[in-house]
Amino acid sequence: MNDFPSTPYKRGKIFAKTGLKVGTNYARHYLDSLRGKPADRASLHRNTAEDMMKEFTRLRGTALKIAQAMSIDQGMLPEEFSRVMSRSQHQVPPIQRALVRSVIRQELGDYPEKIFATFDTKAFAAASIGQVHKATLKDGRKVAVKIQYPGMRETISTDLGLAKALFKRFVAKGSDINPYFDEIRETLLMETDYRHEGETLDRFHARYESDQFTTPVWIPEYSTERVLTMSFLEGDHADPFLERNPTQEERNHYGQLLWDFFHLQVESHAEIHADTHPGNFVLTDDGRLGIIDFGCVKTFPADFFRDYLMLLPTHLKRDEEEILKLYYRLGVLNGDPAKNKREKEYYEFSMNYGFTFAMPYMNDTFDFADPEFAALLKGFTRNVPISNEPRGNRHFLYSTRVHVGLYHLLMKLGATVNIGESRERIERVLLQYEEEAIKAKS
Repeated sequence: MNDFPSTPYKRGKIFAKTGLKVGTNYARHYLDSLRGKPADRASLHRNTAEDMMKEFTRLRGTALKIAQAMSIDQGMLPEEFSRVMSRSQHQVPPIQRALVRSVIRQELGDYPEKIFATFDTKAFAAASIGQVHKATLKDGRKVAVKIQYPGMRETISTDLGLAKALFKRFVAKGSDINPYFDEIRETLLMETDYRHEGETLDRFHARYESDQFTTPVWIPEYSTERVLTMSFLEGDHADPFLERNPTQEERNHYGQLLWDFFHLQVESHAEIHADTHPGNFVLTDDGRLGIIDFGCVKTFPADFFRDYLMLLPTHLKRDEEEILKLYYRLGVLNGDPAKNKREKEYYEFSMNYGFTFAMPYMNDTFDFADPEFAALLKGFTRNVPISNEPRGNRHFLYSTRVHVGLYHLLMKLGATVNIGESRERIERVLLQYEEEAIKAKS
């Protein structure tokens, strides 16, 4: 890409252009309605999202991270938006090679061919904030070098302000979206600091490296805030793995590792890898689950995390009294469902969706290849009663992204997983919270 918009001025022009396109779409829709043409809001949402996605892809960075955060099927936006924005996970063109060499020289002091024994200037992975290149150190170690696009950290505040104005005007009219954008901003500041990511990678490697899981090893002497060098993990992502037509046993094996990794993190309740999509997991040839990309790692507040976990047992028991209390605490409800028809619709929808989400935990095993389960989840997304109004605690942005992402990955693999131990892990965490609360009162 020859015209990478790295300054606030260039990026501001693109946001303004996007706003003009979006405004034109809605104005045309309004004029059509005045002329008596049948309303087609699905096409309106889809065309608007396509226009936004086209420009967000040029911007990368904050814009694409917003698209990713809004792409998870959690009822925040119309389904047409979520479907288009989901492309932000894997359809990002790389920057030109000359710019790659320039970034390496600026950050590491010389051009890549001088620093590394080999360096492939063609990226093998490109995402919202940076792209990754294969290289070899002079001591023979194979490494992955992640290079941050120019100006990402410096444009976060500007980009978020422009994007927020766009969403408030055209997508979430009248809603308070500030907490969600604050959450995205805090996360982006961490994601654009590659030294912070390297330190996080070190902690996860120490915590999880085993005969079941593996992570890259951070190489700090070849890293800066904008360049991250780590050991290269050999293996396949989900799509190439599935193209080989693996056995059901292989699908179950890697599915179980994904399920167990998620619940091990829950049990530690220290840090959660919050970017659960296929590109961030490697299925290694020696049968381990490789976890990569540690930019988006969340430590959730204890009160939110406890309430989030409590949603599971309360929905499984259909304990409506406790469910109602949790919904108020988590901001799912804004009023009394017994007195407000709108709140009642949302309460009933959320409770049934929550029960469906809890279904895998009901028995000792669960088949994520079950088409009825996939249809249920999709049906709830399509029928959310208030699709343009953000609901819930801001931390749902990433907790839901992790959990829904896990389900989508397991459905993609068509895996059957053992559930019993994971239920026990969640019970132990909730018991620990209960004991801590008792100590605090005494």
